[in-house]
Amino acid sequence: MNRFENSGEAKLRYGTPDFQVIRAGSYVRCAVTGEPIPLDLLRYWSVERQEAYVDAAASFQRDREFRAGGAA
Repeated sequence: MNRFENSGEAKLRYGTPDFQVIRAGSYVRCAVTGEPIPLDLLRYWSVERQEAYVDAAASFQRDREFRAGGAA
């Protein structure tokens, strides 16, 4: 059984140190990889950019992109 079958993508407001659920769902998508991230496993996000990351490496990659001016 796919853990994302019964519930869709959530919409969150990312804050420090927590996030607030705006629209219920079981996962969000990584802004870098597009991978679904179950809410219970979500550990990395940007408050400034309001986006989630699957892991520290994806977060670091996105930060480098923004610092280099490569992302909109």
